[in-house]
Amino acid sequence: MATMSASISISPNPNFTSSHKPSPLFSPLHSIKIHAFAQNPIKSLTVQSPHAPSRTSLTVSRAASPSSSSSGTATSFHGLCYVVGDNIDTDQIIPAEYLTLVPSKPAEYEKLGTYALCGLPASYEARFVEPEEAKSKYSIIIGGANFGCGSSREHAPVALGAAGTAAVVAESYARIFFRNSVATGEVYPLESEVRICEECRTGDVITIELAESRLINHTTGKEYKLKPIGDAGPVIEAGGIFAYARKAGMIPQQVAA
Repeated sequence: MATMSASISISPNPNFTSSHKPSPLFSPLHSIKIHAFAQNPIKSLTVQSPHAPSRTSLTVSRAASPSSSSSGTATSFHGLCYVVGDNIDTDQIIPAEYLTLVPSKPAEYEKLGTYALCGLPASYEARFVEPEEAKSKYSIIIGGANFGCGSSREHAPVALGAAGTAAVVAESYARIFFRNSVATGEVYPLESEVRICEECRTGDVITIELAESRLINHTTGKEYKLKPIGDAGPVIEAGGIFAYARKAGMIPQQVAA
């Protein structure tokens, strides 16, 4: 039986809270046994981001520009959506042949993003990332049931984040993809209360109001209720589980060499 890469279990539907105080979910410290990539060296944005400033090493732009409050907390995402169906597995998100790329290396992280969702079948006529482009023009992915099923590869949410994805909205998630999204801090894995994937089309203009757990499709004029992200939100906002642990004082801050 394969060994899980983490012992932390985060419910995809915890009660929403705006508090950024350390969650008892991550205590005591010795219970955190997760093999995550090193803090993303190029996730810092030219606009205010839901990720922690401590992750900065190289500045890049993303397709989505999260609106932030004065406290720096992301409250909304706005951009074009890319719609997929049920059971999108990690081989479709990032094929195994690209797992040799090391996300902690800036150039390889960027390269990883260019292959995001390249494993989708030919029935998806629109490419998520166009050839010769480094980023996707679709900043929000809308999916059906069991998004991220398959292997436990952390490269899957990392590839989506590297491509410029701010959030995925799906009917449900494979547990390991949800957990890896939170642990790496790459994308917000949000759950819909209805099958939004059947009512939206690739290219629709979408706004996600995170604090209100609401999705607005400006193209169709429809609004949808999302399930609250809950205690997972501050971890993603911090930039992942290790960044959150440092911010909360669970582990020492990194000292610049």
